Amino acid sequence: MTSSLLPCKGCTSWKGLLLTASLLTCWHLSTTADVIIELVPPQVVEGENVLLLVHNLPRNLIALAWYKGTTTSVSTEIVLYALNTDVSVPGPVHSSKESMYRNGSLRIDNVTRGDTGYYTLRTFNRQVEMVSVTSTYLHVNTFLWNCGRLATSAQPTIESLPTIIPEGEQVVLRVHNLPENIHSFVWFKGMTVFKDLEIGRYILARKSAVLGPAYSGRENLFSDGSLLFYSVTQKDAGFYTLRVLGTDMKSEEAHVEIQVDTSLFTTSQVFSDPVPRYAAEGESVLLFVHNLPKDVQAFSWYKSMYNMPSFKIVEHNSLRNTTTWGHKYSGRGMVYPSGSLLLQDVTQSDARMYTLEVLNKDHKIDRAHVQFYVNKPVTQPVVKITDTTVRGNRSVMFTCVSSDIGTSISWFFNNQHLELTERTTLSPTKCGLRIDHVTSEDAGEYRCFVTNRLGAKFSYPVRWP
Repeated sequence: MTSSLLPCKGCTSWKGLLLTASLLTCWHLSTTADVIIELVPPQVVEGENVLLLVHNLPRNLIALAWYKGTTTSVSTEIVLYALNTDVSVPGPVHSSKESMYRNGSLRIDNVTRGDTGYYTLRTFNRQVEMVSVTSTYLHVNTFLWNCGRLATSAQPTIESLPTIIPEGEQVVLRVHNLPENIHSFVWFKGMTVFKDLEIGRYILARKSAVLGPAYSGRENLFSDGSLLFYSVTQKDAGFYTLRVLGTDMKSEEAHVEIQVDTSLFTTSQVFSDPVPRYAAEGESVLLFVHNLPKDVQAFSWYKSMYNMPSFKIVEHNSLRNTTTWGHKYSGRGMVYPSGSLLLQDVTQSDARMYTLEVLNKDHKIDRAHVQFYVNKPVTQPVVKITDTTVRGNRSVMFTCVSSDIGTSISWFFNNQHLELTERTTLSPTKCGLRIDHVTSEDAGEYRCFVTNRLGAKFSYPVRWP
């Protein structure tokens, strides 16, 4: 039957296609721009079904093939599909849970953690030539946290504690506004995410760190994404980038600057401090500039780490004594000859990194970066309960639902701080509490406690069971 899968052009057999496919495995894996694989649903839990939905297949194809992993050899084939005969042939790693459709999509039923990994789709034209190779990553979760960052405008931010570090001391780069269902945290030295600049990554499922080429021996990575530096030196000053990778393989990035105290050194470098660094919504923040050159020709402020025109707040020409505002900031900002910028009536969306760009008389450009944080008084959170039984294991999940960002969450049980056990799991942001193998000892009242720099609120107590 397999010989009838392809039209007879010199009676090429399906085995011939397999041989051709195996000869092409030396090709470097390159995802085409056209073929797209979408996970439906994007996050999947053990026991569910998932569809690897294919979009934008090339035309005039004769065959499609799915592989487990990124090595597309015959030994890693899941299933082959001949479009001319509408027949599929299972491969060596087919587990009877996979079904392939004419549009190239692959369904996997009753997924387990063992199904986690890369899946690769290859397409072939009527000349039995490979047309495209596209891979996607499937992460099967034990369960999904259904809490976390609710405000769509909230992105991860990083706080340097302390802000300016004396040489020889230590600094913590603390992360705020994390999403849930995190796969790993990856720290880089600098503004880019090149492999050679990787300090290390913390993989939550393994509860361990993997050190990178830029690791100096003085850093510690933690499960909440934070990075601790010991014995800071002048060489440590500069920007650092954090990449937060989700279990759906989507990523977000945040940046922070380590400022090493230069008071013992002679310096004329321009820099800026926010006053205050932690503001309440509706207050004003002054980005105070130090060491602006006397011969400055012009300076500009940007609401970003980058000097793109769309991010420009204001430009001041010192020679002409003219000031030009961006349309979003006219009326709510003031700029001073010293270079300082006053932002009025700030909101949480204003809390980010800002860039000052200075043009000197010799046309040399200096840049300084500054960041501040904005909070609003916390609102009262609500606790929701989800009671589940999976494979005979009864679990209960408590979710602290809060509309606020930049908060810290803790849990109370029967009016006492909750003591964590081997059966207790907190989500990365601590807004989720899961207790496995629940017993009568877990019965009682649960509350969450939400705090920020402007206040704190308890939720109403909920009783379980």
